[in-house]
Amino acid sequence: MGDTLIPPGDGEIEVINLKEALEERYLAYALSTIMHRALPDVRDGLKPVHRRLLYAMRLLRLDPDAGFKKCARVVGDVIGKYHPHGDQAVYDALVRLAQDFAVRYPLVDGQGNFGNIDGDNAAAMRYTEARLTETARRLLDGIDEDAVDFRETYDGEDKEPIVLPGDFPNLLANGATGIAVGMATSIPPHNAAELCRAAQLLIKSRKTPIDDLLAAVPGPDFPTGGIITEPPDAIREAYETGRGGFRVRARWEREDTGRGTYIVVITEIPYQVQKARLIEKIAELLLARKLPLLADIRDESAEDLRIVLEPKSRSVDPVILMESLFKATDLESRVSLNMNVLSGGVVPKVMGLRDILCEWLDHKQDVLQRRARFRLDKIEHRLEVLGGYLIAYLNLDEVIRIIREADDAKAELISAFELTDVQAEAILNMRLRALRKLEEIEIRREFQDLSDEREDLVGLLDSKGRQWRVISKQLDQICAIYGSDTPLGKRRTTFDEAPETDEADLTHAMIEREPITVVLSEKGWLRALKGHFDDVGHIQFKGDDRLKLHFKAETTDKILVFATNGKIFTVTGDRLPGGRGYGEPVRLIIDIEAGVDVVTAFVHDRSRRLLVAATDGRGFVVKEADVVANTRKGKQVLNISAPIEAKVCAPVLGDSVACIGENRKLLIFPLADLPEMGRGRGVRLQKYRDGGLSDVKCFNAADGLSWIDSSGRNWTVEDFAEWQGQRAQAGRLPPKGFPKSNTFGPISFDKPAAPTPPSDASDPDPA
Repeated sequence: MGDTLIPPGDGEIEVINLKEALEERYLAYALSTIMHRALPDVRDGLKPVHRRLLYAMRLLRLDPDAGFKKCARVVGDVIGKYHPHGDQAVYDALVRLAQDFAVRYPLVDGQGNFGNIDGDNAAAMRYTEARLTETARRLLDGIDEDAVDFRETYDGEDKEPIVLPGDFPNLLANGATGIAVGMATSIPPHNAAELCRAAQLLIKSRKTPIDDLLAAVPGPDFPTGGIITEPPDAIREAYETGRGGFRVRARWEREDTGRGTYIVVITEIPYQVQKARLIEKIAELLLARKLPLLADIRDESAEDLRIVLEPKSRSVDPVILMESLFKATDLESRVSLNMNVLSGGVVPKVMGLRDILCEWLDHKQDVLQRRARFRLDKIEHRLEVLGGYLIAYLNLDEVIRIIREADDAKAELISAFELTDVQAEAILNMRLRALRKLEEIEIRREFQDLSDEREDLVGLLDSKGRQWRVISKQLDQICAIYGSDTPLGKRRTTFDEAPETDEADLTHAMIEREPITVVLSEKGWLRALKGHFDDVGHIQFKGDDRLKLHFKAETTDKILVFATNGKIFTVTGDRLPGGRGYGEPVRLIIDIEAGVDVVTAFVHDRSRRLLVAATDGRGFVVKEADVVANTRKGKQVLNISAPIEAKVCAPVLGDSVACIGENRKLLIFPLADLPEMGRGRGVRLQKYRDGGLSDVKCFNAADGLSWIDSSGRNWTVEDFAEWQGQRAQAGRLPPKGFPKSNTFGPISFDKPAAPTPPSDASDPDPA
């Protein structure tokens, strides 16, 4: 053991628990991050850095009607007096407040390069200039009238506001984002006039139903426009709970270019999507041949956004084209809603729409009361001074004598006329030219006016109803300034339902459609040859492997693989390995368990039904649309347990079922005797004393029972009454010529050809 380290000095050693010390310090850091950096205040919707920026710009007299000043000057004042952090972080916050594509109602009027929707950065702060906007002035209005509390700055040399008066619903109107410790916030922008109308409903009743509020505020209003396709129920839940999200799509229109051709023009893109990166991503997908319906994309934007899409051909449906782009690119994005804010500036809390508007209204009421008291105090002081002036006018000669002769004029005036200290000081500071008769009249008029105003303010402070009526009038003014008939207040984001499109059409739109021939070997090697081939005899296999099955398909098709464990796996045609070499083991493409083999594979047809059966003779009918698997692990359809295995998967055609067992017994029964299920063991098709099921076939009784022998010849038996019976019977030996392999031949999943209609004798000779 080494020597124990003794701290310098004669003080006692203090033992500190490391766990408690870390918890205490981390909690202090977390609270600092939450309250002083990441989460906005519900009352003014600002974080500390934004609040300090606006306050510093006000002190610099950067009013909306004043001249611009360099942003470097503003940033310097902010970091020097209020915000001891990096200048670049402060400048980035300033830039965002000036970007009309980032905030719905800009709080900073910028002059110079403040970035663009392409994602380009703003110019350096020494090149740009800024001043406040009218919206920012509304947030600051009354700050000099004791409307809010102030606190000392970080160095104790100055004062800064804890919150702004906030005569504008900034939190919801401009939104906010932030990541704190263990929590985050994400609030999209909204329309200010709609928020004020909802607030007026809450003034009438704090219990206004959420549906009535949503009638006034249907959803976000993004500065970049777009179309919200979120269902109304999801929007309602999001605003009621404070958590949710919105799907936002780009706005597009079709422009005819003559001779049946057209182009698609995108005029608005989703919120916070960079245009340049969006176009770059679409171009990459285009070069990778993942957008087969699109021929070209170009950017024709000037002051207005204009992205032009050229379809591959005039026959391309523009709706399908856009749906494929929405699925693959940021032309559709999801904007999250997590209204986690500081309630009362202290408590982090997830709040719904009603709670946020109510806290903002309470803040407005508090500001109104504080400004009224501040004005009342000013009036009381002025009335006190005016009262002294009037006494001086009534006793003008005596006042002049006292001022000229008395050693202590102030004390003599107070004693002679019972004046207050304030009144005596005001009389002593009065100018001689204010002693005119006309001035006395003006003082009496001002005294009367201020007395009336004082009475009005006292009545206002005593009446909650009057206060809410004043606030309602203020909201009416905001509605007028930011109304739907104004360029700034007009709603930019609209609502619509996403068009219903077939999933297969979308899949086809995402994949270039090409013919392929799928080849599966006995040992499970899978590949896709380009083109359609009837003869695959030239295909080579690895070692002693050989052909199991092959069929024609397209790259846009879904390939279903039925395995001996009763699962059906799904693979899209474009994901199959190419025809060069021997392909790839099917186990690398789908998660087939060890010891499980492939029974069959075929092209998916959602309108078809399948008959699945196991070696124990149990089976059922299932809709093919219900067996498509969404993962590599497949979908369990036939429930079996070892040593039983899945044996047959055949298309359901006709009205009858033929079963042949390993004991060479044939049974035919009606298809209607089989149940239709989504998953299960099924029912017994045929009874066996020895062995199990060998093959099953569905057919139309009117066409007879047919099979293919080992020589490739097609046999048909039209009179099969001898083998007809009830489901689950044993059956009888098959007719003469039935293959010794006890199978009906290869199963075809191709749709039967439509019968040729009889020709009409009255039709003219086509030759």
